[in-house]
Amino acid sequence: MTIPAERLDRIAHRFAELEARLASGTLEGEAFVAASRDYAELEPIVRLAEKVRTMRAELSELETLDDADPDMKALAEEEIMRLRNALPEAERQLAIAMLPRDSADARPAMLEIRAGTGGDEAALFAADLYRMYERFAAEQGWRVEPVSMNASDIGGFKEIVANVAGSGVFAKLKFESGVHRVQRVPVTESGGRIHTSAATVAVLPEPDEVDVQIEDRDLKIDVYRASGAGGQHVNTTDSAVRITHLPTNTIVTCQDARSQHKNKEKAMQVLRARLYEAQRDQAQGAEAEARKAMVGSGDRSERIRTYNFPQGRVTDHRIGLTLHKLDEVLAGPGLGELVDALIAEDEAKRLAALGE
Repeated sequence: MTIPAERLDRIAHRFAELEARLASGTLEGEAFVAASRDYAELEPIVRLAEKVRTMRAELSELETLDDADPDMKALAEEEIMRLRNALPEAERQLAIAMLPRDSADARPAMLEIRAGTGGDEAALFAADLYRMYERFAAEQGWRVEPVSMNASDIGGFKEIVANVAGSGVFAKLKFESGVHRVQRVPVTESGGRIHTSAATVAVLPEPDEVDVQIEDRDLKIDVYRASGAGGQHVNTTDSAVRITHLPTNTIVTCQDARSQHKNKEKAMQVLRARLYEAQRDQAQGAEAEARKAMVGSGDRSERIRTYNFPQGRVTDHRIGLTLHKLDEVLAGPGLGELVDALIAEDEAKRLAALGE
């Protein structure tokens, strides 16, 4: 995809304006934060644009070079060939960098994993998925903090919700939403038969408080005594919190912290993320056709991946990619290969849609 020189000039001009504003010392507060964010987003695009501009100029100069020296002419032709081969890839990288970004890509995310069909085995698989994401997050330099969990009797999770904080969390994890299926012999199966179980993953961008306005009158807040493991406080204090958002009937519970205040704070964090995602879905409803270019819908009901233990493989059904490195994927590092492939496929499809 060839990007017109005029558009490269506009990018350079906008970047120079941002540099001047930031250097002026006149920006404060939110204005400074916004300009700094725009500068950080534009800087890698400007670097790629300058690379393309330089390569184009060099190629144009060499193609018009009229040198009688055979050696110089041979060197020029060699350099022309190199630039002609390299320029399309540089322009493709620039086009990808210039693709419209999801406004939520840079945000932290709320990760929700729930056991699906399969009983205890599904709960154990949900725990495996949580550990996979936890290890992947550690590799990315992100921080994972459990918000609420409902453990099963044999060590799995019926449900776990965690906040994942760091740079570009939602951009990398958003394609993980959907149904993850596992095929293996359950630890609870004495006959050695392979069972199929499933867990549901939802990745929601975490909004700022200003992004979602929640009125106190729209909330019903119940407190009760927590149940399960956790020490003496569990059954002696009303520390667990259930919040119902009355207009949408969205219900969030949290009982993991020792204090009622902390549980309310965590529950509100989850509630904001769910309401924000609902707002995003509603706003994007008119763009359904454009979203078909994406890798999957991100719908939590969509079966996206199968983890087959007997064959040691992981298959992502949206892009038809199979990796025979199940242990590495579940350990965290191998997940990066799937994540990168999904992002690359999404970028390629959006680029193709722009060219149509």
